[in-house]
Amino acid sequence: MKILDIQGSTGRSTLAIGERLGNLSTYIPENTIIITDAHVRSLYQDQFPPCPVIEIGTGEGIKTLETVQAIYQQLVALEVDRSWFIVGIGGGIVCDITGFVASTFLRGVRFGFVSSTLLAQVDASVGGKNGVNFSGYKNMVGVFNQPEFVICDMALLQSLSRSEVLCGLAEIIKHACIEDPAMFEFLEASYDRALALDPEAIERLVHDSVVIKSTIVNRDEREQGERRKLNFGHTFGHAFEKILQVPHGEAVAAGMVAASALSVKKGYLRPEEAHRIETLLKNVNLPTRFSLSPKQVVDALRRDKKREGEVIHFVLLKGLGQAVVEAIPLVDLEGYMAELDLF
Repeated sequence: MKILDIQGSTGRSTLAIGERLGNLSTYIPENTIIITDAHVRSLYQDQFPPCPVIEIGTGEGIKTLETVQAIYQQLVALEVDRSWFIVGIGGGIVCDITGFVASTFLRGVRFGFVSSTLLAQVDASVGGKNGVNFSGYKNMVGVFNQPEFVICDMALLQSLSRSEVLCGLAEIIKHACIEDPAMFEFLEASYDRALALDPEAIERLVHDSVVIKSTIVNRDEREQGERRKLNFGHTFGHAFEKILQVPHGEAVAAGMVAASALSVKKGYLRPEEAHRIETLLKNVNLPTRFSLSPKQVVDALRRDKKREGEVIHFVLLKGLGQAVVEAIPLVDLEGYMAELDLF
């Protein structure tokens, strides 16, 4: 097991990579509530500590204020007070909802996560972002608040679908692109092992991803500057996700290809490096193109949280491992998209 720490304004978050769900009881007080989804509960309830369980549904459609309200009602019925602890056991949706509920119920109760998906282990559960979707827009309502702990149990990954594995791999590739050329080279050489969830390869990739994200978050917890680099591929990706209703990882993969092409267009990234990124994504069976009009994409970008007025903070690459953030007018983006013929 490897331990990493994030020191945020709301407290310290301990990340336990390789810890087991079965050891959760050693991390929590007696008065603890578990929030999980129906799928995770059906697979792993026998490993849960003896605590009350609040079960939610699955899928992006339940990540809403209505779900939050239903959880509040159950917490009230259970007479939960500020001495209680809340644990989210599940993927990114469970972690996002749990963190938001815990941060807002009674103006804040302590909470932690057990991440059951690759995407949650390398991204969603790490860094203190908690929130829900609103009116069809992703993570529009939320808070920054660090969980006390995040347990990344590698054994839980074995139950994932191929689509869920690919969602996590897209974020892992993103981390390599923005911060770690050696990690990118390892992925190029070992993508088949990553796809197969080879224990040695996947634990290395989870650890390296969490190191990258936790280091960036320690320097910029509230996304005022450097943390924006973690949005590489996500500006276009969130637009694709909203328009096409595709899985997050697929949208981010195509978003990284688009952002790489834009980086080449602006003279920042060498064409051969953009080609390496696209080739790696193809090798792990992630999509690299979607058929959309530039106008459709720009209309979705206007609802992006990263937009400020008529500009949007966009993450580009000046080389593998060298991300930069640039404010680009939306009108310019539409022009670039037409010239790049990406959609």
